[in-house]
Amino acid sequence: MINDAVRDALAERLLGMADDELILAHRNSEWAGHGPILEEDIAFANIALDELGHAAIWYGLRGELTGEDADRLIFFRNPGQYRNIQLVELPKGDWAFSMVRQYLFDAAENVMLRQLAAGGYRPLAEAATKIATEEIYHLRHTGLWLRRMGLGTDESHARAQTALDTLWPYARQLFASRPEDGLLMDAGIIPDAALLWREWESLTRPFLAECALLPPADALPRRDIPRTEHTEHLMGLLAEMQAVARLDPEAEW
Repeated sequence: MINDAVRDALAERLLGMADDELILAHRNSEWAGHGPILEEDIAFANIALDELGHAAIWYGLRGELTGEDADRLIFFRNPGQYRNIQLVELPKGDWAFSMVRQYLFDAAENVMLRQLAAGGYRPLAEAATKIATEEIYHLRHTGLWLRRMGLGTDESHARAQTALDTLWPYARQLFASRPEDGLLMDAGIIPDAALLWREWESLTRPFLAECALLPPADALPRRDIPRTEHTEHLMGLLAEMQAVARLDPEAEW
């Protein structure tokens, strides 16, 4: 059992986790039919579907706490009400950009899910354990692409390095402190974000070096960007994603 304050804090945390997965799934789906090879077109579409499924799990857990309907949350919030990080809402860019973004996100998820699986809120721990098995595949898949690009041609290396230079600062928001963190840490549900950041760096930096890719120096943002702040790209993404539902808000799907 958790008290009301912890319940509300956990609901907010789950909303951010779900929104991250949903928006990234939408961005990845934009590659459907446009992948560099047919096999990858299918593989990355499946990863997008996995991310969408993970979003459904997090929205479902939140619904158990709040009674809110996931479809209403997804299709009838405005951009300022979304709680995803800016990393996932950026346009898909070229293939190197999408692969580097997916790798950075997957590495963070692998670190986070291991910790959540050992946490004190059983429904969350069980869901994290289930999702972690799929994320291992995601990390392996995108890792292979980073190795292929970083150690490939001069052009592939340059594209991957340019993507990393752009995306590395955005990844810091995955580990930014949130107002609800104190309550959830005291309840033994989540770990310290600083611990996750260190684990993520210890995972990503050596691997990137193996790929001849170097994170930019002094690239961290000057402040922790709250999840209420978004880029202009989220508005266009949501306008497309929500268009059909908003034509008839009372329609039954």
